[in-house]
Amino acid sequence: MNKKYFLALMTLLLAIQFPLFASGAEKKAKKDEFSIPSHVLDIAKENTYPNSTEDEEVIEPSDLTKELIGSTEVPITNPNLIKMLNETSIDPSPIAIGYRGMIFLGRWPLSYESNDTNINWEYQKINVNEVNNIGGKDSQKLNYNQQEQKEIKGALTNKIANDADVKQMMIMKAKQHTKLPLSFTTTIGHGTKKENSYSVPVQKYGYLHAYAPAVNEKGQVTFGEVYIGLKGTKKTLVIKNVTKQGIGAWIPIQDHVSFSLEIN
Repeated sequence: MNKKYFLALMTLLLAIQFPLFASGAEKKAKKDEFSIPSHVLDIAKENTYPNSTEDEEVIEPSDLTKELIGSTEVPITNPNLIKMLNETSIDPSPIAIGYRGMIFLGRWPLSYESNDTNINWEYQKINVNEVNNIGGKDSQKLNYNQQEQKEIKGALTNKIANDADVKQMMIMKAKQHTKLPLSFTTTIGHGTKKENSYSVPVQKYGYLHAYAPAVNEKGQVTFGEVYIGLKGTKKTLVIKNVTKQGIGAWIPIQDHVSFSLEIN
């Protein structure tokens, strides 16, 4: 094979393969970022408080809603707005030649775009168990036992209009990214225990700290005034006065506890 041809072929193959390797590495790094570490345990079965699972309703747009959303370049993902459009019935008369009209539906948060998602595995301290083995002759076991019922609440980091809709869009996006059970409110019941145990050596004092983890979601919400425009038999969605606002939120991870052992 001609040497120049061989070098050109190798260069082409490397150029094709390296971006694929980089892309695969990036995906793996992102996946590992949301992997649950060994010191964080699932307590769903042991939790004495039965948290309800929050599965956000996925609203499928009707044919009319798809037509309306497709008529504007502004992205619309707010499930409550989509639901309202699904319930809207518009049937202009076929003889309405020259008819024009605008129906105002209000100012809405139209969509949420995520900029950053990360996890604080020690978001809120919820418990501490301790063992005094100062005068002991053998090591002692230290176990997790929830002393008091704890309610862990998430929240938006700043004020924003239509906060319920914004929360719903943010938690849906955070769940997509992390694949974790998220809820803006979760509770760890009194007396919740886990079989995991830790050894406290002789002449030592042991503390087992427990924390509730949470996801920190950051992004941008797009707002706009929503109108349905009518022109003869044609129906369109008109969005006016579009604005964007940055927003963040802390969203607790349901039924998970992070442990930290301290030996003094």
